[in-house]
This record gives sequence, structure tokens and C-alpha cells, in this order.
Amino acid sequence: MTPHEHAPPLVLPPGLALATTNLGGKDRRRLDDAVTRLHTVNGRLWDAEDRVRDPHLTAERVADLKREIDQLNAERNTLAEQADEALAALAPEAGPEVPPHTETLASVLDRLSVLTLRIWHSERAEGHDDLARRRTPALRRQRTELCAALDALVEDVRSGRTRLPSPARHKFYGGDEETAVGVAPSPRLGRVLAFGGLSESGKSTSAEFVQRVCGAQRFKIGYLLRQAAHRNGLADPYALSARRQAELLLEELNRYAEGHVSQKLFTIESVHDDASIAELKSLLGDRLRIVYLDAPFQARVHRSGTQPQAVAAKDEVKMSRGAHRVAALADHVIDNSGSVLALRARLRRIAEPGTAVELRSATPYGLGLPAAVASATADLTDTLRSLRPSVHLAALTGSAVEGNWIAGWSDLDLLVVAEAKAAEAVAEAVGRYRGALAGAASVGLTLTTGAELTARRLTPRLVFALHQLHLGKPVLHAVPGLELPAVSRADLDLAAVQELPLVILTLRRLRADARPESLRQLYKHLVLACRLLLREHGSQQSGPDAILREAAGLPGLPPLAVPVPALAEIADAWREGRPQQLLLPVVAAADRLLAWYAHSVAA
Repeated sequence: MTPHEHAPPLVLPPGLALATTNLGGKDRRRLDDAVTRLHTVNGRLWDAEDRVRDPHLTAERVADLKREIDQLNAERNTLAEQADEALAALAPEAGPEVPPHTETLASVLDRLSVLTLRIWHSERAEGHDDLARRRTPALRRQRTELCAALDALVEDVRSGRTRLPSPARHKFYGGDEETAVGVAPSPRLGRVLAFGGLSESGKSTSAEFVQRVCGAQRFKIGYLLRQAAHRNGLADPYALSARRQAELLLEELNRYAEGHVSQKLFTIESVHDDASIAELKSLLGDRLRIVYLDAPFQARVHRSGTQPQAVAAKDEVKMSRGAHRVAALADHVIDNSGSVLALRARLRRIAEPGTAVELRSATPYGLGLPAAVASATADLTDTLRSLRPSVHLAALTGSAVEGNWIAGWSDLDLLVVAEAKAAEAVAEAVGRYRGALAGAASVGLTLTTGAELTARRLTPRLVFALHQLHLGKPVLHAVPGLELPAVSRADLDLAAVQELPLVILTLRRLRADARPESLRQLYKHLVLACRLLLREHGSQQSGPDAILREAAGLPGLPPLAVPVPALAEIADAWREGRPQQLLLPVVAAADRLLAWYAHSVAA
């Protein structure tokens, strides 16, 4: 990019260009972006200063141009600081005994940019300006000497013979920009997570995870401010007050939320200014959750893959803007020196917090279970309840609470939420439960912890079980105020998509080994596959007979030819020891479904 049409780009001197090849990829990209934009801003400044000299301008127009020039100068200083921040990695640590240079590397690059523009303008004027024709050779010599001096400075800095001054320019343009016009959050704007922290603390990694797993819309603060500046005709939004910056951020978030009404979660990164994020918090309230990522310096250096002084230089720049003070404003401070597992668990709880659920309790005798099964289940419930507070919840799921449980055919799917230390006691209780059932039913145990639930470490089976609880299906035992993750329609749809491939593979394996004794499993997986396929098509059907009836309407699926109502007939055949009578129609139905599935996914 160049300042204006046909203007030459800013070319780095050969020594500096070679030295920048030693920078990390991220720093090279930041340097290239900052230097390119700095050269562009200098070109815009040149044009603005030319325009303001027009003797025919009104006083109001002169004032407007002067404000534009001030904003461009502020942006010029900001970009020079950013370039120096990226170039800091070239300089080794230097003590106070090393003589300082009078200016930073970016200051010299800024002078080189202006000199490049001056030469270009002089060359354009040579045809009609004799003075320009005479001074152009002198300007070219100045550029040659400046490039040589900059390369010599780079060599002295890298060798430790010279140290650079602080890159902070401490420029201040204009007064307070408070506005009387308030900005309120849009009703369509959902939750916003703002990630702060020093260099390499994990801000981008965290935001990327929340975007990928939780579906958040991800923004950089710099992007939002640049967009707002463009819409409002501002050269440099960073020259404005903290309040005005916060209002610009909120305006952009509102704009996106209004245009994307289904988006409910947003992240913003690179929170380095404590003042502006405090103002944004005052505007958004609890809709904004500030998350500060903390990690020891050495851990951050290791992650960066660069020298310690490079990370320290970046920290210094960020701290000069108040990045370290964001921790005092944070709703959540995360020690990011541990495992990725721990980090992601915290992020899931922050992004998708659990809610306290009022669960409906019922005795096993109210579920329609046979007396012996209900009695054994009641004894189990008493045992698990005696383990509180370590055991938080116990519930039967699936057919036992859906009203289609059949003795001698159906399983007892048991969900227990307990602390990890109670795992052995729960296992012993379930072992006694199996013994008390005396073969009347098999027990499928799902044992998880409350922390795993709130961190949303959920299998598709757990998603479906939690959905039943949210629908009001009864539980055997629950502690008051238990928090469970919310389960949305989108969660159910995703769980169906995730579980279906495994169910199809299992159904295919069972079909390949079809025998009379495998009728029960083959039929159950046929029904489960149909149920998941219906979920993908937007139907939340339950009950084997109803599922098979509705599956017959799936586009292109041939008739499954399983007798409907089939469940009672197949269950009776199974219990009476004559499964071979219904094995062939179930196998044929499985063949039709598997062939249709294979054809569909190959389309």
C-alpha cells in the first residue's frame, strides 16, 4: 500500500531488512502492517497540509482540516510506537552504562517515509519548477545517507554498543471527547466476553476456543475501533477519551447484533486499556464479562518462541496502556499456567454458565416399574441419598421415564452425578442394585461429576439425558440448587449428528453377526438410528413404534417392513425364547436403512 496513487512504497534499507528476517512471524507481520500504515498516514498528512494552505478556505473548513491533521498525527505516533514494539526484539538487553541513541528505529523510519514522499513530490514538480529540479539530487543524497545511518544504528543496537530510548511518545492531541449523546446496548446484543492479559498469556487462544466450541462471534478491539473510526470519519479513535472509545465499541457491537439476530455470544480481544474497558463495562453491565488471562513470565516466553527481552518489551508497551490494571476490573482471573483442560473448563463455564434447575422428584413406585424392580430401585435411591452431599443427583433416563419400559426387555439407564471421591461408594451401591434385580433388567450406569457437567464435557447420551431433565422428567434424588448446563435445540441437533455415525457402525456390526440372540440389540440400534435420523430432520420423536412409523416418511427410505406396533411383538418373542421368528424382518429393515444411509451420505 502507498500513500496515494502511484506514490512509491517505503523501502527498508538493506541492513534493517536483513535484520527483520530474524523476527518471529507475528512480529514481522505487525512490523509490516505498522510501517505500511505509517507511510500511508504520512501521505494523507501531506495532502491534508496542502489542502489547509488554500487561501480560499473558510475558517470552519480550516478548523475541520486542523482536527484531521491532529488526528492523523496522533495515528502517526501510535503506528510508530507499534513499529518500535515489533522492532524491540532486535535489541538485546542493555544496561544503563550503554550510551543511548537520540531516537528510536521507528522515528528514523518515519523520517525516511517523509523523505521518500518529498522526493516523489519534487520529481513530479521538476517539469514546471526549477527549484524542485535543483533540489531533487540533494534529497536523493539525503535518503542514501539516512538509509546508511539507519543501517549503522541497527548494527550498533544489535551488537549492544547502543541502546534505544523508550518508544513511548506520550503525545496528547485535543481535549476530552465526552459526548452528551448516550449509547445503550441493543436488545439483540447478547453476552460479551472481553479477554485481557499481557503478551502470550492466552487471549487469542481462549477467544478462538470460545468461537470454535461455543459459536461466539470473535472481534479484535482494534478492528472494532477502526471500523467505528471509518464510519465516523475519525483518523485515530485512540486519541479520543476512554468513554468515547467505549461508545464506539458498543456502537459496532450493536450494529453487528442487529444484523445477526441469532448471534448471542461475542468475544473481544486485546484488552490493553483499563480505562476504556471500564467505561464499556459501565455501559454493558453484566452483559460484559471481563476475563483476564494470567501466566508467569517464563511460561509466556516459552510460548512465544522468542527472547525474553522481546516479551518484556511487549509487556512494557501494554502496561503503559494499562493492560496489567485490567486484572483489577476482571470478572474472572484465570491462571493460565496449568493444563489446557483446566483452561477450557473455565472458559466453558464462563461462556455457557449452568443454571440452577428445579427438578421434579418421584419415587420408583410412581414410574410404572414392576414391584420387584421398583423396590430394588428404592433401596438404591436410599443408599445414594445417604451419600450426600457427595452424590448430587440420581435419575433413571430413557424408556423408564418415557412410559415404554418393558420388563425382561428394557434396560435401566441410570444417571448419577457425584463427586469423584464418591465413585467407589456409587460403584458398590450399583453392584448391590444389580444383585437385587436378579436378572430382571440390566443396568447401564452413566457416572459423571458436577464439574464435568458445568464444563460441558458432555457425550451425546448425556445431552439427551439432560434434555429429559429440563423437560421435567422425574429424578430419584437431587440436592437443592443443583446447577445443570442448559441444553438447546442446537445442542440436541449436534448431539444427534455426533452420535449417529457410531450407532450406524454398531448397527452394521450387529447386522454382520446377526443371530437370534442378537435380536434385542439389533432392534434397539435400528430404532436408535431412526431416532437420530429424525432428529437431524427436525423431529423429536420418542417411543420405538412412533419412531419407526415416522421414519417411514424419511425422503427416499424404502419401507422398513417391521410390523407396527412391533415393540410388544418383538419383546414378547424375545422373552418367550423365540427370537428367530422375528430376526429376519428386523435384519431386512436394518439392511434397507443401512443401504439408504450409505447412498444418502454419498450423494
